[in-house]
Amino acid sequence: MSVFAGLVLATGLFAQTPAPTIDFPAPSPAATVKQRVGFTDIEVNYSRPSMRGRKIFGGLQPYGEIWRTGANNATKITFSTAVKFSGVDVPAGSYALFTIPGEAEWTVILNKVVGQWGAYAYDEKNDFVRIKAKPFALPLPVETFVITFNHVEEGSALFELAWEKTLVPVKIEVDVVSVLVPQIETVMASAEPKKPYFRAAMFYYENNLDLKKAIAWMDAAIAEQPDAFYMVYRKGLILEKAGDKAGALAAAQKSLEMSKKTPGLVGTEYSRLNEALIARVK
Repeated sequence: MSVFAGLVLATGLFAQTPAPTIDFPAPSPAATVKQRVGFTDIEVNYSRPSMRGRKIFGGLQPYGEIWRTGANNATKITFSTAVKFSGVDVPAGSYALFTIPGEAEWTVILNKVVGQWGAYAYDEKNDFVRIKAKPFALPLPVETFVITFNHVEEGSALFELAWEKTLVPVKIEVDVVSVLVPQIETVMASAEPKKPYFRAAMFYYENNLDLKKAIAWMDAAIAEQPDAFYMVYRKGLILEKAGDKAGALAAAQKSLEMSKKTPGLVGTEYSRLNEALIARVK
């Protein structure tokens, strides 16, 4: 090898220049939405097409035809635990989400084959769940298709699909009560000096469980924090649900007196809440 050739190899003077590349923006960008409901983690992976002046449902996406529910790959939804999908039991795992839009009713499908491009290879025999959902008209158009979770509570949430002027909600429920109640009962029966009296009382209240226990636990929470007017107010709510209007009225009046002495917006808020409770139970 000549000295010149060796110099070329060593210095890379004539090394091949990499071909230029262009990173174009995706017309339907990928998105991920995550939501924890109770003890369950839900993740949705999908692509978001836009209207761009097109008529979508009954146009670009004909009524009565299977839709990937997004763009590119069929939308994937993953549940970390078993859930109820519009009342139907669904085990933990990942599913492809397909829909069949209709003017008055949609079919929402969880299919066992994930990773499908579009709906071209969709096979109904692989469906795990098919449910019916009612579409709602939106007052303003949604330009870019979006999947969201709304009305998120301890044990449920609304899984919502929105595009153009259409919103399709599906209720997802998780079993929080059967998991948490044994834990609460064990802790409350233990010799543990610090117990979650307030949280336990509110959980029983919100899930329509043993209200006598909820009242007793709220009393214990108030005994630990006598100045906690927000706890006194919530004791009134529990007594109201238990049918004890006189007890609820007394709690609301006491909380109102305390909240009026509290400066700032929090005092104003609880004064209003207590006045509303008093009006209901009088």
